[in-house]
Amino acid sequence: MSFRTRLTPVAVAVSLAAGFGLAFSGAALASGGASGPAVHYVAPGKLGEIVNNPYKIAPLTAVIKNGGYVLKDATVRIVPKKDGQEIKYKVSDTALRTYAGIPVWGLYPDYNNTVEVSYTYIDNGKETRVENEQYRMYAPAVFTPVNGSMAQHHNMFETEVVKVEPAFSDRLYLINNFLSTAPKQARVVWNNPTGGALEWNYYPQNAVIDTKGEVRWYMFVDPIYDPETIYNSGIMMGFHQGKDGFLTFGYGQRYAKYDIMGREVFNRRLPTGYADFSHALDPAQNGHLFLRVSSSDYRRPDGKRVHTVRDVIAEVDANGNVVDEFRLFDILDPYRDVVIKTLDQGAVCLNLDATQSGKTLSADELAAMDKNDKFGDIAGVGPGRNWAHVNSVDYDPTDDSIVISSRHQSAVIKIGRDKKVKWILATPTGWKGDLAKKVLTPVDKDGKPLKCSENRCEGDFDWTWTQHTGWRIDSKSNADVFYLSAFDNGDGRALEQPPLPDMKYSRAVIYKIDQKKMTVQQIWEYGKERGHDWFSPVTSLVEYQTDKDSVMVYSATASLDLRQFNTVAPHPVIDEFKWGEKEPAVEIRIKSSLGYQAMPINVQKAFDMK
Repeated sequence: MSFRTRLTPVAVAVSLAAGFGLAFSGAALASGGASGPAVHYVAPGKLGEIVNNPYKIAPLTAVIKNGGYVLKDATVRIVPKKDGQEIKYKVSDTALRTYAGIPVWGLYPDYNNTVEVSYTYIDNGKETRVENEQYRMYAPAVFTPVNGSMAQHHNMFETEVVKVEPAFSDRLYLINNFLSTAPKQARVVWNNPTGGALEWNYYPQNAVIDTKGEVRWYMFVDPIYDPETIYNSGIMMGFHQGKDGFLTFGYGQRYAKYDIMGREVFNRRLPTGYADFSHALDPAQNGHLFLRVSSSDYRRPDGKRVHTVRDVIAEVDANGNVVDEFRLFDILDPYRDVVIKTLDQGAVCLNLDATQSGKTLSADELAAMDKNDKFGDIAGVGPGRNWAHVNSVDYDPTDDSIVISSRHQSAVIKIGRDKKVKWILATPTGWKGDLAKKVLTPVDKDGKPLKCSENRCEGDFDWTWTQHTGWRIDSKSNADVFYLSAFDNGDGRALEQPPLPDMKYSRAVIYKIDQKKMTVQQIWEYGKERGHDWFSPVTSLVEYQTDKDSVMVYSATASLDLRQFNTVAPHPVIDEFKWGEKEPAVEIRIKSSLGYQAMPINVQKAFDMK
């Protein structure tokens, strides 16, 4: 009888799953029966079987099972393609136990990868060290569903690497993009006919690229995402890699935590009183999560009950209990309209509408909304409309407060645990009462107040306009001095639309705030010199990176042209700068993709599991 005919059907199936082209020599096969239960697999090396995509949502990962041995002191190296980027990391003993083997991360798609592993295995109390054992692993091609848009040309975005300095050549960037809404996704709308974040039911494009522009990980979301059901759809946003190396994010009516192998830590429904997660989820230093949500049932002062829009921060503990909430319609002025009236209605964040490009709202139109009880995900004033559009939240442990970025107030605002505003970084125009007293005063490098008029200041200073990611730079800040990074999108700059659309520009900017003196100094900016080609009307990110003392910038909708949105997608740009420098050390352009955010990801941290 041939070797092939001795394989049981189970063994044949498992051997196929383990990959073709593997040598059968040394494989231990058993058929069970009278000898008792047995493990049926083809072992391609000294250890156990290879399981590709072990948790279903990360196809460019695998686990080399431990083969029944106790393993420790493991190292993994993904052998790069010619002139490619090496990925190499150590695996803690905790991780080896968690995955019941050696986790393999960063395989090239549609490629027969070579993986080198070193490890110690214990057999009957005897420790044996194995160095640089090689495994061959085919990883499947990237899969993305077709959305029917002429703007989609590829399964995953194309990349163009413009520049990478040697000190940054080991970078891996997590890209959080999405495909524009297709008919299948558009069937589900929260709070019909008009509602909250679930109108943004774009299919996720979450991937990691290396500095050669190669995809080394992506999320196959179908096991956890269904665009036709309310409670399992929505845009995946708010990604962060926590200190434990795991990823937190949210989508629609859910918030979640997974490791980079795809293993679920939790995937929870939002607490009942809230709806429509989008944009921001902050894993705070106090162990809690701050979620940007809305109120699913709010009684306005006029007695009307509404579903609010992007104006609540819910703080949840590790068990999902809501320990606090920040109801911004009670803390701020939801009727401050100076920014709302100057927004380009063609690009109200992800509510993209070419027919409204260049148009703005008038005071009469805002008044008519109130008169007609028009509520929903529309730019307007008052609870029940998109008056705040909070797109980031960050916790400051030095005084137990949060910092929010409100796009539709063009303001970054710090709020204490007592729900009182501590300071506001924004043009003074339109703030009233006690809030007006909290607006920071712009100063120069010597602390001298700058002259400002008509929403413009002298010198190298500007406020942010429709900004994203107003985040604290923790390692440079203290209880008195607060360093803030932000992406100044630039729509409605100085509370006006320019004569020509191509006069708009965006900036990455860093401020130094003296919280005692209530002053703000602009210490760095980039983007004005890039002009309209680098302009991102919506989304985007600026984030300080401690490991390289650098600033990561993602102009996520650069070159977005609303007039061609259905046929030509934006071309996002990754730039990373050494602290204080004006020219990027890294520039990678992503072609034909609607971008939200991007950030470096640390593989070693993910497998430390301390």
